[in-house]
Amino acid sequence: QVQQNVERLFTRFVEEGKATVRLREPPVDLCLSKANVINLKTFLSAVRLAHQGNDTGVLPLSPLVPAKNSDVEKPKTKMIITSRRDYPLTKSFPFSLEHLQTSYCKLARIDSRVLCLKKLRKLDLSHNHIKQLPATLGDLVFLQELDLHDNHLEAFSGALCSSGLQKSLQLLDLSQNQIQALPIEFCQLRGLVQLRLDDNALLRLPCRIGQLSRLRCLSAARNKLPFLPCDFRNLSLDNLDLFGNPFEQPNPLVPNIQLKIPPTLLERELTLAALIPRIPYGCHLLPSHLCKDLEVAKTCRCGSACLSSFIQITVTMNLHHVAHTVVLVDNMGGTEAPVLCYFCSLHCY
Repeated sequence: QVQQNVERLFTRFVEEGKATVRLREPPVDLCLSKANVINLKTFLSAVRLAHQGNDTGVLPLSPLVPAKNSDVEKPKTKMIITSRRDYPLTKSFPFSLEHLQTSYCKLARIDSRVLCLKKLRKLDLSHNHIKQLPATLGDLVFLQELDLHDNHLEAFSGALCSSGLQKSLQLLDLSQNQIQALPIEFCQLRGLVQLRLDDNALLRLPCRIGQLSRLRCLSAARNKLPFLPCDFRNLSLDNLDLFGNPFEQPNPLVPNIQLKIPPTLLERELTLAALIPRIPYGCHLLPSHLCKDLEVAKTCRCGSACLSSFIQITVTMNLHHVAHTVVLVDNMGGTEAPVLCYFCSLHCY
């Protein structure tokens, strides 16, 4: 069997206790390291004799002894790289990695080798020069923590929000980038518990942010938010930080009235669709055009959807209504912020 199955022996570093036996079936390389040099030479001699079809009985082979746990090299699950000179250019990353940090490496994009690490649970790419995120990042279906702090990102793609990250991702750090808006699909990341958006250029938060029911910590300090979306009221947070945003002073006495009487057929369809009692909707239940419209529609307090016919006002909300701990929104000790409200009719208004 040895004669038929051993394809080649690599013994260049045998004096260091290292050797490789290449097998035909299964087609793998059996790598030996940290071996006793004398025992390794004896073993390789026996393999060579067997490979040549000769009798191995003349060799003084030692009896087989089970290896100790301390002698077995465990798969590497964590790797931390914090400088460019330590970044592996020719070596592959161990496929067993669950935690990988590559910070301060001046990376302009995510290494394709990283995207092959299917067991990753924590990926830290902070303090680099990354401008875009590949769609294949969503193939890391076990990824729970993604740190992209201090990069050059201008967007977070909707494709990632519709990928396997929907269920797995719990912590997302996009702080200190150049993002102006998050996609509508962002609120599909229903597993998020912590979200950090500080020091970007955000002009608005996703209109359906209240769908992030598991979210407990949200920080979006030092952005350009003039107000919060109406759905913000549905959040239930432990910690909230919105310091340093140029919130506008609300004037609830000057509503923006865009009512269409009678309502259009589309508005009627949206109203009926939105009143489906708290069940997940989709193209299997509703026409695809209604699903797309519902994703961008505002919601009246009565539950009806508002697309192009509505009354809009801005009101003040104390942020303690949605968060247990609130960082002051300004240097004056305030914990209030303007929230956009929509009404589907004069009756609701």
